[in-house]
Amino acid sequence: MSTSQQTDPLIGRLVDSRYRVRARIARGGMATVYVATDLRLERRVALKVMHGHLSDDTVFQSRFIQEARAAARLADPHVVNVFDQGQDGEMAYLVMEYLPGITLRELLREQRRLSIPQTITIMDAVLSGLAAAHRAGIVHRDVKPENVLLAEDGRIKIGDFGLARATTANTASGQMLMGTIAYLAPELVTRGTADARSDIYALGIMLYEMLAGEQPYKGEQPMQIAYQHATDSVPRPSAKNPGVPEQLDELVLWATERSPDERPVDARAMLDRLREIERELGVHPQVVRATPVGLIGSDDGIDSGEVTKVLPGAFTAPTVTEDVDNATKLRRRARRNSAKGGWLIALVVLLAALAGGTGWWFGSGPGSLVSVPSVQGLTFTDAQTALAAQSLQAVEGADHSLEVEAGLVIRTDPDAGAFVDKESTVTVVISQGPAPVDLPALRDRPASDVTQILTQSRIEVTGTEEFFDGLAAGQVVAVAVTPFGGGDAVPCADGCAVTEGATASLQVSLGPVPDVAGMSQDDAAQAMDAVGLETETSREYSDDLDKGLVIRVDGIPDDAPLHKGDTVTLVVSDGPKPVEVPDVTGETIRTAVRELEALGFDVNAGIDDGDLPLGFKYWDVYKVRSTNPKAGTMAPKGSTITLTPGL
Repeated sequence: MSTSQQTDPLIGRLVDSRYRVRARIARGGMATVYVATDLRLERRVALKVMHGHLSDDTVFQSRFIQEARAAARLADPHVVNVFDQGQDGEMAYLVMEYLPGITLRELLREQRRLSIPQTITIMDAVLSGLAAAHRAGIVHRDVKPENVLLAEDGRIKIGDFGLARATTANTASGQMLMGTIAYLAPELVTRGTADARSDIYALGIMLYEMLAGEQPYKGEQPMQIAYQHATDSVPRPSAKNPGVPEQLDELVLWATERSPDERPVDARAMLDRLREIERELGVHPQVVRATPVGLIGSDDGIDSGEVTKVLPGAFTAPTVTEDVDNATKLRRRARRNSAKGGWLIALVVLLAALAGGTGWWFGSGPGSLVSVPSVQGLTFTDAQTALAAQSLQAVEGADHSLEVEAGLVIRTDPDAGAFVDKESTVTVVISQGPAPVDLPALRDRPASDVTQILTQSRIEVTGTEEFFDGLAAGQVVAVAVTPFGGGDAVPCADGCAVTEGATASLQVSLGPVPDVAGMSQDDAAQAMDAVGLETETSREYSDDLDKGLVIRVDGIPDDAPLHKGDTVTLVVSDGPKPVEVPDVTGETIRTAVRELEALGFDVNAGIDDGDLPLGFKYWDVYKVRSTNPKAGTMAPKGSTITLTPGL
């Protein structure tokens, strides 16, 4: 036993008082699989245990339980059986049937490409199991060779329903996209939605891989592969393997149509077509046996994050045999007997045709064909030399490309691997670099619209600066575009000419700073907080606003943007500024009233301004004896000063 096995705390543990853990056999991003003994039913089972650090994550727990329910609903011999699901303390687990053998991925590693009988045998079984899932309203969402199990006893099953969902709940979140990128349907890349036809696309890619010995799309980055799924059509597998029958070519193309509406509606429809092809080719699913070549490793290194894998043991690549039943043997024997009488005639005809056939084969038949070599990434001169070595003539073509450097070959027409006549013309498409793009005026448009325009032009938005401005909230103020490959950013708010692959930075208005003049201090602070601005307070006297009301907002710079989180100053009124009451004692009432009113006070003269019989006015006769408030007191403008008159 390895050190990792010895140190695994679950080895030897009794789970849920029923399952005795014997050994660890596989490990993935979400769970670990052990072989265990069901003490109640005395049988070996596979125990799938969720990793401890995920046990508190309700989303992962939900997916874990979902896998059990999805698989348990399917009663089909080509689907891995799930027997039980439970919780032992903090540990969540599934109990599945124990299947010693290998995965289709391991078989492809051993053989690279499969024979036509092997391919048909495996596809027939996988389609049968997936048809049961689709019939039950379940979309697998992670169909790939790692999840096709080839047991040593000949059974072929599809497992790992950890991503499965009901066909009506077809929205694909980022969680959904955990499925392997090489088998991702175009609608998952462009719209994030999936249904049974997305499984069909993955099956088409898997069928291509079995026939051609490699996946149709390759790239250094996952997004390069995803982009090819969304924009390119899967080639015929016969371009890589001329032995592929046309019917299987067409089945691959049908299953991998970019539009879901053009594919088989579900696995049943594809299985029906496969069985028609089986009858047309005279090739039918064969008995599958496994031949021992050593122990299988516990981790294949290719994992989507789920580990409902084939369980290891002393088995590997299943080999297709030619075992047939007795009825078939009798039919073959009858055909051999009926053929004996004509073999001499056939031999004469064959010898007569051999000489002419040999000349045709190498003159104008298949023997005259040559394969177009792969010249991607070469200069035109080097590509021309490589094609000339195959007796082919190169003609230069041109196209724009983000992935291939300008001046190097993007592709050929016909494609690399295609068989053509000697001396045929092959168009060598040379990269012109990124395509030019004329961007329209973007200023004053909603940021979401500008982002869409840039993305559709294959320009990536790498940053957005938001600040308060006179425009409406969400409107674009400025756009700076950095050319593909680097260089100085170009202002583009009013439109500009750039190339695909450039990057853009947006400046977006948060709208004007709220007008809070005349509000109470608390209301103004809440209004600023609602738009993400911090506030501090200063106070001023105001003849126009009552004490406690906001006069204005300071701290808004004229030459720099104001962002969320910045601080502005609320200038709050302390009311009118106090004025010192002057000393008007001894002055006439009229003189005192005029002086006090000039300072902004209201005056209670303490005596009417009437006329006596002799014609003089009281205010000009009486004088001020005292004031209230007293002289020297500070009083606000508009307050009343009461005079005490006397002679």
